[in-house]
Amino acid sequence: MTQKDTAAPSDRRRGSGVKLVYDLLRNQILDLDLPPGSIIDEIQLAERFGMSRTPIREALVRLAAEGLIDTLPNRSTMVSNIDFPNLHTFFDALTLMYRVTTRLAGQFRQRDDLQHIRSAQQRFALAVAAGDEGAMIATNRDFHVAIAEAGRNPYYLALFSRLLDEGRRILRMYYYPGFQPENPHPYILEHEALIAAVEAQDIDLCDKLARRHADEIVARIQAMIARDMRQDIAL
Repeated sequence: MTQKDTAAPSDRRRGSGVKLVYDLLRNQILDLDLPPGSIIDEIQLAERFGMSRTPIREALVRLAAEGLIDTLPNRSTMVSNIDFPNLHTFFDALTLMYRVTTRLAGQFRQRDDLQHIRSAQQRFALAVAAGDEGAMIATNRDFHVAIAEAGRNPYYLALFSRLLDEGRRILRMYYYPGFQPENPHPYILEHEALIAAVEAQDIDLCDKLARRHADEIVARIQAMIARDMRQDIAL
């Protein structure tokens, strides 16, 4: 048995440990179970998962690369804060990525891409029907990532995924309880229109619909933030 063969099981175990920690922390951050500013303790995580600190650190490096955690000068780690003072720049970038990824999907999509997009849309529709706000936010993100994947530009995909994840945190922070599903829900109809435009490879229509959809989402986030600020004013 070669040295490479001997090391392989350990490497696989470490790789699975990294993925376990990364997936768990990422979901907790995006769902605000770990809110912005939360300190992440490597020692506690190592004890919790019963593993060394090496896979913990590797998972944290991945999360830092996605902008979800920050390393402080004292070398401690915390969940990244949301840059509210510059939120307008986030909205500008988000809108641009909606448009460019949907345009590219209309240009380069393949049959398998359409199946993947429709599958994501079905999961979103089920979340809407169940009135599950958390699942709606997550599956909406997955739907637009599926469209971006069909555009076949890995740089746009990476940037858009990061923006959608930041949007997921913002939505989780401000989404009001007591959601009442509409039938048909306007977002489902907007998604279906996007799918039809991508399938028809109508690039101009893809751009028009994606911009309109982005404008609706931005307006909703802004309204939720404004509503929350009004509620915080003590009279």
